[in-house]
Amino acid sequence: MSTATEVKSVAVKAVSAPSTAPTLAGVRARGALRAAVSRGIVGLSQCGEGGRWSGLDTDVARAVAAAVLGDPEAVEWLPSDPAERLDRLVAREAELTVCNLTWTLGREAGWPVLFAGVTCYDGEGFMVRADSGIEDPAQLAGARLAVQAGTTSAANLAAWYGKRGLAPVEPVTFATPAETLAAYASDACVAYVLDRTALAGERAALPDPWNHRVLDASISREPMGAAVRDDDAHWYRLCRWVLQLLTAAEHHVDEAGPGRRAEALDEAARLAGPHGPAVGLDEEWAARALDAVGTYADIYERNLGGTSGLGVPRGLNELWTRGGLHYAVPLH
Repeated sequence: MSTATEVKSVAVKAVSAPSTAPTLAGVRARGALRAAVSRGIVGLSQCGEGGRWSGLDTDVARAVAAAVLGDPEAVEWLPSDPAERLDRLVAREAELTVCNLTWTLGREAGWPVLFAGVTCYDGEGFMVRADSGIEDPAQLAGARLAVQAGTTSAANLAAWYGKRGLAPVEPVTFATPAETLAAYASDACVAYVLDRTALAGERAALPDPWNHRVLDASISREPMGAAVRDDDAHWYRLCRWVLQLLTAAEHHVDEAGPGRRAEALDEAARLAGPHGPAVGLDEEWAARALDAVGTYADIYERNLGGTSGLGVPRGLNELWTRGGLHYAVPLH
Protein backbone atom coordinates (compact mmCIF):
# COMPACT_ATOMS: atom_id res chain seq x y z
CA MET A 1 0.00 0.00 0.00
CA SER A 2 1.32 3.43 -0.88
CA THR A 3 1.92 5.96 1.87
CA ALA A 4 -0.40 8.92 2.49
CA THR A 5 2.19 11.31 1.07
CA GLU A 6 2.20 9.38 -2.19
CA VAL A 7 -1.56 9.50 -2.74
CA LYS A 8 -1.52 12.74 -4.72
CA SER A 9 0.82 11.33 -7.32
CA VAL A 10 -1.20 8.19 -7.96
CA ALA A 11 -2.44 8.09 -11.53
CA VAL A 12 -5.92 6.61 -11.65
CA LYS A 13 -6.01 3.73 -14.11
CA ALA A 14 -8.33 4.44 -17.03
CA VAL A 15 -11.54 2.48 -16.54
CA SER A 16 -14.60 2.71 -18.72
CA ALA A 17 -17.21 4.16 -16.41
CA PRO A 18 -20.72 2.77 -16.85
CA SER A 19 -22.65 4.70 -19.47
CA THR A 20 -25.25 5.61 -16.83
CA ALA A 21 -22.71 7.28 -14.52
CA PRO A 22 -22.80 10.97 -15.49
CA THR A 23 -21.83 12.19 -12.02
CA LEU A 24 -18.56 10.29 -12.03
CA ALA A 25 -17.80 11.54 -15.54
CA GLY A 26 -18.50 15.12 -14.50
CA VAL A 27 -16.27 14.91 -11.41
CA ARG A 28 -13.41 13.53 -13.48
CA ALA A 29 -13.84 16.11 -16.22
CA ARG A 30 -13.72 18.89 -13.63
CA GLY A 31 -10.87 17.28 -11.73
CA ALA A 32 -12.56 17.95 -8.39
CA LEU A 33 -15.39 16.69 -6.22
CA ARG A 34 -17.81 19.40 -5.08
CA ALA A 35 -18.89 18.82 -1.50
CA ALA A 36 -21.45 20.83 0.49
CA VAL A 37 -20.24 21.24 4.08
CA SER A 38 -21.18 23.41 7.06
CA ARG A 39 -19.94 26.97 7.32
CA GLY A 40 -17.73 25.97 10.20
CA ILE A 41 -18.30 23.47 13.01
CA VAL A 42 -15.22 22.24 14.86
CA GLY A 43 -14.82 18.50 14.51
CA LEU A 44 -17.16 18.18 11.53
CA SER A 45 -16.15 20.71 8.88
CA GLN A 46 -14.11 23.81 9.54
CA CYS A 47 -11.78 25.90 7.42
CA GLY A 48 -8.48 26.36 9.25
CA GLU A 49 -5.17 28.06 8.68
CA GLY A 50 -4.07 28.08 5.08
CA GLY A 51 -7.62 27.50 3.92
CA ARG A 52 -7.55 23.75 4.59
CA TRP A 53 -10.79 22.16 5.70
CA SER A 54 -10.84 19.55 8.45
CA GLY A 55 -13.41 17.46 10.28
CA LEU A 56 -15.22 14.15 10.14
CA ASP A 57 -17.51 15.27 7.30
CA THR A 58 -14.62 16.62 5.24
CA ASP A 59 -12.63 13.40 5.69
CA VAL A 60 -15.53 11.44 4.21
CA ALA A 61 -15.43 13.73 1.17
CA ARG A 62 -11.65 13.28 0.95
CA ALA A 63 -12.04 9.50 0.93
CA VAL A 64 -14.41 9.78 -2.05
CA ALA A 65 -12.05 12.15 -3.86
CA ALA A 66 -9.10 9.81 -3.26
CA ALA A 67 -11.05 6.83 -4.61
CA VAL A 68 -12.32 8.70 -7.68
CA LEU A 69 -9.50 11.10 -8.53
CA GLY A 70 -6.43 9.77 -6.75
CA ASP A 71 -6.15 12.99 -4.75
CA PRO A 72 -7.91 13.50 -1.41
CA GLU A 73 -7.39 17.26 -1.71
CA ALA A 74 -9.19 17.47 -5.06
CA VAL A 75 -12.33 18.77 -3.35
CA GLU A 76 -14.13 22.03 -3.99
CA TRP A 77 -15.64 22.90 -0.62
CA LEU A 78 -19.06 24.57 -0.68
CA PRO A 79 -19.81 26.08 2.76
CA SER A 80 -23.58 25.93 3.17
CA ASP A 81 -26.22 27.08 5.62
CA PRO A 82 -28.39 24.25 7.02
CA ALA A 83 -31.40 25.38 4.97
CA GLU A 84 -29.49 25.09 1.67
CA ARG A 85 -27.60 21.82 2.19
CA LEU A 86 -29.92 19.80 0.00
CA ASP A 87 -30.81 22.68 -2.33
CA ARG A 88 -27.22 22.86 -3.53
CA LEU A 89 -27.14 19.12 -4.13
CA VAL A 90 -30.39 19.08 -6.08
CA ALA A 91 -29.34 22.17 -8.07
CA ARG A 92 -26.23 20.22 -9.20
CA GLU A 93 -23.87 22.63 -7.50
CA ALA A 94 -22.51 19.69 -5.49
CA GLU A 95 -22.10 15.95 -5.97
CA LEU A 96 -22.01 15.15 -2.26
CA THR A 97 -23.48 16.71 0.87
CA VAL A 98 -21.65 15.96 4.13
CA CYS A 99 -22.95 18.71 6.35
CA ASN A 100 -24.05 17.28 9.75
CA LEU A 101 -27.28 16.39 7.94
CA THR A 102 -29.70 14.00 9.65
CA TRP A 103 -30.99 11.11 7.55
CA THR A 104 -34.79 11.20 7.84
CA LEU A 105 -37.68 9.67 5.93
CA GLY A 106 -39.03 13.15 5.23
CA ARG A 107 -35.81 14.26 3.59
CA GLU A 108 -35.34 11.16 1.47
CA ALA A 109 -39.02 10.96 0.50
CA GLY A 110 -39.47 14.68 -0.03
CA TRP A 111 -36.29 15.43 -1.94
CA PRO A 112 -34.71 13.74 -5.01
CA VAL A 113 -31.83 12.53 -2.84
CA LEU A 114 -30.53 9.32 -1.30
CA PHE A 115 -28.41 8.88 1.80
CA ALA A 116 -25.34 6.79 1.09
CA GLY A 117 -24.90 5.87 4.74
CA VAL A 118 -24.46 7.12 8.30
CA THR A 119 -21.34 9.13 9.04
CA CYS A 120 -22.09 9.70 12.75
CA TYR A 121 -24.84 8.52 15.10
CA ASP A 122 -25.94 11.45 17.21
CA GLY A 123 -28.84 12.96 19.12
CA GLU A 124 -30.33 16.40 19.71
CA GLY A 125 -28.74 18.01 22.74
CA PHE A 126 -28.53 21.24 24.74
CA MET A 127 -25.62 23.51 25.58
CA VAL A 128 -26.15 25.63 28.69
CA ARG A 129 -24.04 27.76 30.96
CA ALA A 130 -22.15 25.70 33.50
CA ASP A 131 -23.42 27.82 36.40
CA SER A 132 -27.06 27.77 35.28
CA GLY A 133 -28.01 24.83 37.49
CA ILE A 134 -29.73 23.19 34.51
CA GLU A 135 -29.19 19.41 34.49
CA ASP A 136 -32.17 18.17 32.50
CA PRO A 137 -34.00 19.39 29.37
CA ALA A 138 -37.25 19.51 31.33
CA GLN A 139 -35.86 22.48 33.26
CA LEU A 140 -35.84 24.46 30.00
CA ALA A 141 -39.62 24.29 29.54
CA GLY A 142 -40.91 27.68 28.38
CA ALA A 143 -37.43 29.04 27.68
CA ARG A 144 -36.03 30.72 24.55
CA LEU A 145 -33.67 28.30 22.80
CA ALA A 146 -31.32 29.05 19.89
CA VAL A 147 -31.68 26.73 16.88
CA GLN A 148 -30.42 26.69 13.30
CA ALA A 149 -32.81 27.13 10.40
CA GLY A 150 -33.18 24.11 8.15
CA THR A 151 -32.48 21.60 10.94
CA THR A 152 -34.76 19.14 12.74
CA SER A 153 -34.28 20.96 16.06
CA ALA A 154 -37.59 22.87 16.24
CA ALA A 155 -39.65 19.79 15.38
CA ASN A 156 -37.72 17.67 17.87
CA LEU A 157 -38.29 20.23 20.62
CA ALA A 158 -42.02 20.44 19.93
CA ALA A 159 -42.35 16.67 19.99
CA TRP A 160 -40.30 16.12 23.15
CA TYR A 161 -41.86 18.84 25.30
CA GLY A 162 -45.36 18.21 23.95
CA LYS A 163 -45.33 14.49 24.77
CA ARG A 164 -44.39 15.28 28.35
CA GLY A 165 -47.03 17.92 28.90
CA LEU A 166 -44.37 20.56 29.54
CA ALA A 167 -44.66 24.21 28.64
CA PRO A 168 -43.55 24.62 25.02
CA VAL A 169 -40.14 26.13 24.47
CA GLU A 170 -39.60 29.07 22.12
CA PRO A 171 -37.17 28.09 19.35
CA VAL A 172 -35.41 31.19 18.03
CA THR A 173 -34.13 30.44 14.54
CA PHE A 174 -30.89 31.70 12.99
CA ALA A 175 -29.57 31.12 9.48
CA THR A 176 -26.01 30.08 10.26
CA PRO A 177 -24.12 28.27 13.04
CA ALA A 178 -22.15 31.47 13.76
CA GLU A 179 -25.33 33.51 14.26
CA THR A 180 -26.85 30.80 16.45
CA LEU A 181 -23.77 30.55 18.63
CA ALA A 182 -23.56 34.33 18.93
CA ALA A 183 -27.18 34.56 20.06
CA TYR A 184 -26.60 31.97 22.74
CA ALA A 185 -23.31 33.54 23.84
CA SER A 186 -24.98 36.95 24.18
CA ASP A 187 -27.62 35.55 26.56
CA ALA A 188 -30.39 36.13 24.03
CA CYS A 189 -31.23 32.45 24.50
CA VAL A 190 -30.92 30.19 27.53
CA ALA A 191 -29.57 27.22 25.56
CA TYR A 192 -28.24 26.24 22.15
CA VAL A 193 -29.96 23.19 20.66
CA LEU A 194 -28.14 21.05 18.08
CA ASP A 195 -26.76 17.54 17.64
CA ARG A 196 -24.56 16.79 20.65
CA THR A 197 -21.48 16.06 18.53
CA ALA A 198 -21.82 19.39 16.77
CA LEU A 199 -22.39 21.13 20.11
CA ALA A 200 -19.02 19.84 21.33
CA GLY A 201 -17.40 21.70 18.45
CA GLU A 202 -19.51 24.81 18.99
CA ARG A 203 -18.58 24.84 22.67
CA ALA A 204 -14.89 24.68 21.74
CA ALA A 205 -15.36 27.74 19.51
CA LEU A 206 -16.47 29.91 22.44
CA PRO A 207 -13.84 32.13 24.07
CA ASP A 208 -14.66 30.57 27.45
CA PRO A 209 -15.69 26.95 26.74
CA TRP A 210 -15.18 25.96 30.38
CA ASN A 211 -18.14 28.17 31.31
CA HIS A 212 -20.51 26.05 29.22
CA ARG A 213 -21.56 22.42 29.18
CA VAL A 214 -23.49 20.04 26.96
CA LEU A 215 -26.19 18.17 28.84
CA ASP A 216 -25.90 14.39 28.91
CA ALA A 217 -29.46 13.89 27.67
CA SER A 218 -30.45 13.48 24.02
CA ILE A 219 -34.06 14.05 22.96
CA SER A 220 -33.94 12.52 19.48
CA ARG A 221 -32.21 10.15 17.11
CA GLU A 222 -29.94 12.00 14.67
CA PRO A 223 -28.09 9.67 12.30
CA MET A 224 -25.98 12.12 10.29
CA GLY A 225 -25.40 10.95 6.75
CA ALA A 226 -23.77 11.57 3.39
CA ALA A 227 -26.34 12.48 0.72
CA VAL A 228 -26.27 12.31 -3.09
CA ARG A 229 -28.86 12.89 -5.81
CA ASP A 230 -31.12 9.95 -6.61
CA ASP A 231 -30.67 10.05 -10.38
CA ASP A 232 -27.33 8.20 -10.62
CA ALA A 233 -27.27 4.72 -9.08
CA HIS A 234 -23.59 4.23 -9.89
CA TRP A 235 -22.54 7.37 -7.99
CA TYR A 236 -24.77 6.44 -5.07
CA ARG A 237 -23.24 2.96 -4.94
CA LEU A 238 -19.71 4.37 -5.20
CA CYS A 239 -20.19 6.80 -2.29
CA ARG A 240 -21.95 4.19 -0.19
CA TRP A 241 -19.10 1.71 -0.59
CA VAL A 242 -16.39 4.25 0.14
CA LEU A 243 -18.20 4.94 3.43
CA GLN A 244 -18.65 1.23 4.15
CA LEU A 245 -14.98 0.62 3.42
CA LEU A 246 -13.93 2.91 6.30
CA THR A 247 -15.92 0.92 8.86
CA ALA A 248 -15.00 -2.47 7.39
CA ALA A 249 -11.31 -1.56 7.43
CA GLU A 250 -11.55 -0.68 11.12
CA HIS A 251 -13.05 -4.11 11.76
CA HIS A 252 -10.21 -5.76 9.85
CA VAL A 253 -7.68 -3.90 12.02
CA ASP A 254 -9.52 -4.97 15.18
CA GLU A 255 -9.64 -8.58 14.04
CA ALA A 256 -5.95 -8.63 13.12
CA GLY A 257 -4.83 -7.58 16.57
CA PRO A 258 -1.90 -5.48 17.82
CA GLY A 259 0.99 -4.88 15.45
CA ARG A 260 -0.82 -6.01 12.31
CA ARG A 261 -2.50 -2.81 11.21
CA ALA A 262 -0.69 -2.55 7.86
CA GLU A 263 -1.55 -6.13 6.93
CA ALA A 264 -5.19 -5.62 7.92
CA LEU A 265 -5.52 -2.49 5.78
CA ASP A 266 -3.91 -4.28 2.86
CA GLU A 267 -6.39 -7.11 3.26
CA ALA A 268 -9.36 -4.74 3.30
CA ALA A 269 -8.09 -2.96 0.18
CA ARG A 270 -7.40 -6.30 -1.53
CA LEU A 271 -10.94 -7.53 -0.88
CA ALA A 272 -12.67 -4.31 -1.91
CA GLY A 273 -10.44 -3.32 -4.81
CA PRO A 274 -11.66 -5.79 -7.49
CA HIS A 275 -15.19 -4.40 -7.25
CA GLY A 276 -14.08 -0.95 -8.36
CA PRO A 277 -14.65 -1.44 -12.10
CA ALA A 278 -18.33 -2.16 -11.45
CA VAL A 279 -18.78 1.49 -10.46
CA GLY A 280 -16.25 2.99 -12.85
CA LEU A 281 -13.17 2.87 -10.63
CA ASP A 282 -9.92 0.96 -10.93
CA GLU A 283 -8.86 -1.76 -8.49
CA GLU A 284 -6.73 0.58 -6.37
CA TRP A 285 -9.61 2.79 -5.24
CA ALA A 286 -9.84 1.26 -1.76
CA ALA A 287 -6.09 1.47 -1.12
CA ARG A 288 -6.15 5.16 -2.07
CA ALA A 289 -9.10 5.96 0.19
CA LEU A 290 -7.52 4.22 3.19
CA ASP A 291 -4.14 5.81 2.55
CA ALA A 292 -5.81 9.20 2.46
CA VAL A 293 -7.95 9.14 5.61
CA GLY A 294 -7.42 5.81 7.40
CA THR A 295 -10.25 3.83 8.94
CA TYR A 296 -13.42 5.20 10.53
CA ALA A 297 -11.67 4.93 13.92
CA ASP A 298 -8.82 7.12 12.65
CA ILE A 299 -11.25 9.72 11.29
CA TYR A 300 -13.26 9.85 14.50
CA GLU A 301 -10.24 10.01 16.80
CA ARG A 302 -8.48 12.89 15.05
CA ASN A 303 -11.62 14.97 14.56
CA LEU A 304 -13.80 14.22 17.59
CA GLY A 305 -11.83 11.95 19.91
CA GLY A 306 -9.07 12.54 22.43
CA THR A 307 -6.42 13.78 20.02
CA SER A 308 -8.84 16.40 18.63
CA GLY A 309 -9.17 18.20 21.93
CA LEU A 310 -12.95 17.67 21.92
CA GLY A 311 -12.91 14.29 23.63
CA VAL A 312 -16.34 13.17 22.39
CA PRO A 313 -16.75 9.50 23.42
CA ARG A 314 -17.48 7.19 20.50
CA GLY A 315 -20.53 5.69 22.20
CA LEU A 316 -22.97 4.64 19.48
CA ASN A 317 -20.25 5.31 16.90
CA GLU A 318 -18.23 2.31 18.06
CA LEU A 319 -18.24 -0.86 16.00
CA TRP A 320 -21.03 -3.29 16.83
CA THR A 321 -18.41 -5.57 18.39
CA ARG A 322 -17.78 -2.87 21.00
CA GLY A 323 -21.42 -2.05 21.70
CA GLY A 324 -21.88 0.57 18.97
CA LEU A 325 -24.09 0.77 15.87
CA HIS A 326 -21.50 0.69 13.08
CA TYR A 327 -21.77 -2.75 11.49
CA ALA A 328 -19.14 -3.59 8.91
CA VAL A 329 -20.67 -4.87 5.68
CA PRO A 330 -18.47 -7.65 4.18
CA LEU A 331 -16.07 -6.49 1.47
CA HIS A 332 -15.80 -9.78 -0.42
